[in-house]
Amino acid sequence: MSRSTAVAASGGRRADRLAQAAQRLLRLAADARLALGLLLLAGAWNAVAAALPPDAGLLAAPPYLVLLGLILCAGMASVAVRLPAAWQEWRRPAPLSEGAEVLAATIPVDRAPDADSRAALAALARGAGYRVVERGQGDRWSLAGTRRGWSRLAGQLSHIALVLMLLGAAGGRAFSTETTFSLLPGEQALLDAPHTGFTDAIRLDRFDAAFGADGRPLKLDATVTFLRGGKPAGTQLVQVNRPGDFGGYLVHGWTYGPAVRVRVETLGGRPLVDAPVPLDGLIEGRPAAFVELPTEGLTLGLTLVDAEANELGVTASTGSGVVDSVRLRPGDEQRIGSVAVQLIGFDAYLTFLSRRDPGMGILFGGAALLIACLAVALWMPRRRITLRIVDGDVRLLLRGERFDRAEGELAKLTARLGNAVGSAPA
Repeated sequence: MSRSTAVAASGGRRADRLAQAAQRLLRLAADARLALGLLLLAGAWNAVAAALPPDAGLLAAPPYLVLLGLILCAGMASVAVRLPAAWQEWRRPAPLSEGAEVLAATIPVDRAPDADSRAALAALARGAGYRVVERGQGDRWSLAGTRRGWSRLAGQLSHIALVLMLLGAAGGRAFSTETTFSLLPGEQALLDAPHTGFTDAIRLDRFDAAFGADGRPLKLDATVTFLRGGKPAGTQLVQVNRPGDFGGYLVHGWTYGPAVRVRVETLGGRPLVDAPVPLDGLIEGRPAAFVELPTEGLTLGLTLVDAEANELGVTASTGSGVVDSVRLRPGDEQRIGSVAVQLIGFDAYLTFLSRRDPGMGILFGGAALLIACLAVALWMPRRRITLRIVDGDVRLLLRGERFDRAEGELAKLTARLGNAVGSAPA
């Protein structure tokens, strides 16, 4: 043997060993017990993450990402191992063997089927929706057929659907973002935490609310404009259970509350504050807010003391304590401490919840794929038949799925095949 031949033979053996090792590894990864163990581990991990505070970061930890990768590999390996067999069975059906899960019937014939009779049997099976393959001749002749063989392919794809759902749910939990912010009409805010290059924002144009006699809201409609790069990119109406949608973010109207429009001036007429102030805090259980006036050394406390009468309580305090207090109604103006405060009127603020979930599309895509696969597998199950000659008669074998009752089809096929070979079935 020459040196080049020996090197080639050695390389071939090494390639064979690598191929065999890869095949063993693939079958190990496709083992249902391994996949079940990984899914249980992922479920336990998610349960622990749900019990801990969100900032624990368990679902964004590298070990969890590795676990998700292993689950994905197990699902892909399962399909890779079983899909070729399902494809081969559909394209070139194999004969059935008699057993407990196989229905059987015997079709008596006067003489062994000749070539024309066998062709008629094959044509009848094809007419019933079976893809058939004939093998052998004479007494060794057999026919194998599969109906709706693609149903098993759909069943295999359901493994991928489950993996996608898991990845979508876990990935969304790990990488989703939530941001809350309160806006008064005319104000705007970013849809997410500030970062380089991010400009997607929302502006509250109008807030319409209506309430019933019992105080429950009948309408909470917010007209908003989404901005990108500082320019308007679209206007939407945000309602209860109807969030706004922009740039992959869902924006919900989260909470609302009262706001006041006040004007604060020095006694000399210099304006200090002329803007709406959201009463988003609480003082003694009443909506309230604080306004800092550093140039005057004052802090104004604003409290809605009587909602029905639209009465606002205003206190002025310094580091030494409260120095003065007044009550105002819309249009009133009074001096308090070293400033003059005017209540222009009441308004409302709206708190938004902006959420981005990159796993949502994967989750719903996997769910849709799973539903489609299960619908195909359950409502259009695969059925297999085999015809062969046994003791001069035609033996019909029919096998459906475990949940499929195929006795009716066995009776129909037996009658039709009996007519095809010119003898009544037994």
